[in-house]
Amino acid sequence: MGWKEDFIDFLRVRKRYSPRTQELYADAIKRFYEYMYRDSLPADGAEPAAGGGLPGTEEERLKLLTALNLRGFVADGLERGLNPETMNLMLSGLSTYCNYLLKQNVLQSNPVKEIFRPKEKKRLPEFYTQDAMAEYLNRPVGDNYEDIRDRTIVMLIYGTGMRRAEVAGLTINNLDISRGIFKIVGKGNKEREIPVIPSLLENILVYLQLRNKTFPQCETDAFFLTNKGGEIYLKFVNDIVKKELTGLKGFSGKKSPHVLRHSFATALLNNGADLNSIKEVLGHSSLAATQVYTHNSFEQLKKVYLTAHPRAKKGG
Repeated sequence: MGWKEDFIDFLRVRKRYSPRTQELYADAIKRFYEYMYRDSLPADGAEPAAGGGLPGTEEERLKLLTALNLRGFVADGLERGLNPETMNLMLSGLSTYCNYLLKQNVLQSNPVKEIFRPKEKKRLPEFYTQDAMAEYLNRPVGDNYEDIRDRTIVMLIYGTGMRRAEVAGLTINNLDISRGIFKIVGKGNKEREIPVIPSLLENILVYLQLRNKTFPQCETDAFFLTNKGGEIYLKFVNDIVKKELTGLKGFSGKKSPHVLRHSFATALLNNGADLNSIKEVLGHSSLAATQVYTHNSFEQLKKVYLTAHPRAKKGG
């Protein structure tokens, strides 16, 4: 196998990264070497065949993995208008690749660790209000398989905070009905249990009944199925959420599974859940990743204050 196949196999089997992350990391490596060999690449942009699509020999490429070259790669990307988030994602891919090479005993150290990462602009997570979600969930829903499945997918993400990939990869065995939990393996091969509120569990059981009735000969244990009985995929989850929320009051911004996940976390925090509990349910590796939701709560508090306090009103 070539470098890409070997590396992606490492990401898939050892790291259990999503297919999307696998491709992004492989692309980061490819872009780095294209930058290093930019003066020797064919004018028409065609890629050399050597090295599984990478320019140069393996020995030459290893020598180019230095902190100095990586700093130049980052500076070049920023000068060309790439945002800090994109460059940091590429550095993560390159760092993982260097760690992979360390395990292969062909690299002595990881040069990415010497790089100061570009500072990213802090952005508050988007979320849907509880009122908007309540209005959506109170809307009547059809009784056919597609309608019930689509409503259940939205309810599941908003009711558990699952990631898109976790929903797409969900199996029947992940649900423990007697305990009222989902037991899943999420990002970074981290296993966690997610409680299911009674109203959501009730809807899930209705969905599963209809699933079995609609596809009695189904051989896959995938939790959600396409209209033809196949396994769903990442874009499928995106499309369902977008279809379900488009045109409804309170959903004028981005309509995605990730915003639903943010809405779940924000709703928990606004209703008194502690950060550590939210961290565990979301599957975050550190509390810092969860603390971003406190900013949303503060903004909401500020809005209420400016609306309600007599001295904050106009003329006060």
